[in-house]
Amino acid sequence: MTTTDGRSLTEDLPENGEARGISVLKNGLAVLRAFTVDEPLLGVSEIAARVGLHKSTVSRILATLELEDLVERDPSTRRFRLGLGVIAMAGPLLADLDVRRVAYPVLHDLSRRTGETAALMVWDGGEAICVEQVPSQHQVKHTTPLGTRYDTAASSSVQVFLAQLEPFAVRSLVMKGAIDLPGLTEAVLDAYLVRLREVADRGCAVNYGETSLEEVGVAAPVVDHRGEVVAAVLLSAPRFRISTEQLSVLVEAVTAAAQQVSSRLGGV
Repeated sequence: MTTTDGRSLTEDLPENGEARGISVLKNGLAVLRAFTVDEPLLGVSEIAARVGLHKSTVSRILATLELEDLVERDPSTRRFRLGLGVIAMAGPLLADLDVRRVAYPVLHDLSRRTGETAALMVWDGGEAICVEQVPSQHQVKHTTPLGTRYDTAASSSVQVFLAQLEPFAVRSLVMKGAIDLPGLTEAVLDAYLVRLREVADRGCAVNYGETSLEEVGVAAPVVDHRGEVVAAVLLSAPRFRISTEQLSVLVEAVTAAAQQVSSRLGGV
């Protein structure tokens, strides 16, 4: 079929493969946009009705998005919500996180006063994720890209988040391999649970060369107005700069910084 000027109608259309790719991308974006602040949890049928797609199509899209951590399934309702993988790929989203905005000046001051790298970590149910960072001004320093995930049991930020969970929940994460606890035995796990209780009581966790011989990490929880731990303030430093005496100074500084962020969020 041709137009009045003799051109084929197909000349104005993208190739079938390209058109199909664009359609898939649009459908995926439509599914992501179906989630709102007022309705963060949605089922397959609800999403299908909102985006005008068949449930089987939405299910396939969600399965792909889940593999990329862009959506996650609520374990109790089996409905979906946006995943923290979005944070790793979308810088503008980070600016919309209240805890990140509130924490930044505190992190900046913490880094200035200690001379080390200060970061803000959030928890996605099995990993601690870096969502903000103020790097040390030293030439030798420890930094990490935004969106980096940590699942090692000895990581100070991981300790902080796990210390908020019930022991059976921690045990489940460790036993299924979601949390990496080297040399795992029943005795090792029991000792780790005791350590987490101490972290909860102390309000601060320390990783003194356990995940890396060259690095020291100190983290403390950030609590919001509901009394829930929503983030952790983390300070990272090369181990050669931090003696055991200096470590206590960093612990005090990080704990105070986390309390300051908590206060700004309406926490106690």
